[in-house]
Amino acid sequence: MEAVEKKRILVIEDEVHIADGIRLNLSIQGYDVKIAIDGIQGLEKWRSWKPDLIILDIMLPMIDGFSILKTIRQEDEKIPVLILSARGDTKDKIKGLKYGVDDYLSKPFDLEEFLLRVERLIKKKTWYERDKKEKKP
Repeated sequence: MEAVEKKRILVIEDEVHIADGIRLNLSIQGYDVKIAIDGIQGLEKWRSWKPDLIILDIMLPMIDGFSILKTIRQEDEKIPVLILSARGDTKDKIKGLKYGVDDYLSKPFDLEEFLLRVERLIKKKTWYERDKKEKKP
């Protein structure tokens, strides 16, 4: 029987207590999780580790989350990105959507809702990859 590879999630979050809580809860759900605490680390880990999902804060040291999102979308239109931010204004959500975010959740957030959103984004990516493989000649 073939082993199922754990889905990889990169959390780009500078508040260590939030990042650790997210890592713990996602690990319990069976995900492989890495943390980046600033924008530069986030871009480096995204490029080197190739995660299946990115959870992204907006207010980060070095490079802000919107700039990270723009950079990622220039190189990869398909990777799911969930913004998780204290900036919950409509204008910030609209900006995120214009830059290509897949989902946006404001802090403070409900853990169950967060985990369900993550699960849905991972499932959509899995469906996309499966469809892509089936269409190859």
